[in-house]
Amino acid sequence: MILGQVTGAVWATRKCAALQGQTFLEVRYPGGTVVAADLVGAGLGDPVLVTLGSGARAGQEAMPLDAAIVAILDEETGRRDSHVHP
Repeated sequence: MILGQVTGAVWATRKCAALQGQTFLEVRYPGGTVVAADLVGAGLGDPVLVTLGSGARAGQEAMPLDAAIVAILDEETGRRDSHVHP
């Protein structure tokens, strides 16, 4: 999982049927940027928690996801460098 901030939306005019209606957001974190499916209704500037790999598909098995926003954070305290743990 990674901690990041939503920096933009990603639009696709064509996508596979399993992804129809799914919103994708760009999330920046200290190690880079990732495009993630938004499962919680995050918005621009929101601090978010992103899960990567097979965890991104939990409850969404039919969707070909690699990254998913699973939480909007209320507050970060004592933050150090974020680490990616796929």
